[in-house]
Amino acid sequence: MIRMKRLNQTIIIALLFVILTAGVFIAGCTTTSQPVNQTTDTRQKLVLATTTSLYDTGLLNYLEPKFESKYNVDLLITSQGTGKAIELAKRGDADVLLVHSPAQEMTFLKEGYGMNRRTFAYNYFMIVGPANDPAGIKGKTPEEAFKAILTQGIAGNGSIMFVSRGDASGTHTAEQGVWKKAGYDYAKEVQKSGNWYIEAGKGMGETLQMAGEKGAYTFTDEGTFLSYTGKLNIVPIVDKGTSLMNLYSVMTVYAGKPQPEKITMANNFVNWLITSETLTDIGNYGKDKYGKSLFTPMSSGVPAGVTADFTSPATETSPLKVEPAVANGTVPDAILPDAKNV
Repeated sequence: MIRMKRLNQTIIIALLFVILTAGVFIAGCTTTSQPVNQTTDTRQKLVLATTTSLYDTGLLNYLEPKFESKYNVDLLITSQGTGKAIELAKRGDADVLLVHSPAQEMTFLKEGYGMNRRTFAYNYFMIVGPANDPAGIKGKTPEEAFKAILTQGIAGNGSIMFVSRGDASGTHTAEQGVWKKAGYDYAKEVQKSGNWYIEAGKGMGETLQMAGEKGAYTFTDEGTFLSYTGKLNIVPIVDKGTSLMNLYSVMTVYAGKPQPEKITMANNFVNWLITSETLTDIGNYGKDKYGKSLFTPMSSGVPAGVTADFTSPATETSPLKVEPAVANGTVPDAILPDAKNV
């Protein structure tokens, strides 16, 4: 009997221990689910979807604290190719879109996903490659250079390779435009036409590094290339030609369930980006490190043949309900007064 009582007492004590332990565990879980620091950041968050060429150069990191300080907002930046950035914006997962593919931008506006487009800066695309230029493209137009690379690549010249972004980015779209002007059907005559043509499916920085490792040519924006100075064993070879113009535009996103306060802050960003102070900052960025700016603001002079609105205030709070005809990336000015450049 005594032994039984002791056994019962042992069982009771064990059960109490289990209950107390479980209680501590539950209490502990509840406690750890709460933030250690009870102070929270109550600032409004603004999501900016942009292209890798703007992010890789460090320009946005440079501008970010200036905007956040002025408007007491938390600017969240996500970078990928223009095509993916646009997809993100269409899903309503971004408040501001900042890219460099006029034709894709015009379609985005036409479909009612954006407004208040302003073209604020530009630089140029370049064809870069090995210093010994195995395809002999130096001094040629971009179209002639592409033709020489393709002809020799298909012919089996093992020293000729071309690494493409291959990611539907603004740079990839511009590259396809050069192939088209050179007289080629990109999908039928360039893609998968041989081992000479490599689709990286990566951002500009990684594509440049791949081209450098392979001793290949590639098509890049000037800003990203300059930001990788000293890290690559490839050099600019063709940097002149009308098809190399690279325009950067910003716009307010109107997708998903647009919130008035987000639209207002997105418009604030557009307007802030085109102020003379910010454009001056953009024009000075990179000069101390690279000897020249990575981007030229429109306020420094609009290139010949380009019309761009970088002065009109961003005031629209919903897209214009029209379906303009789009040809070669242009939209009639009378229909979309804030989307004028090609």
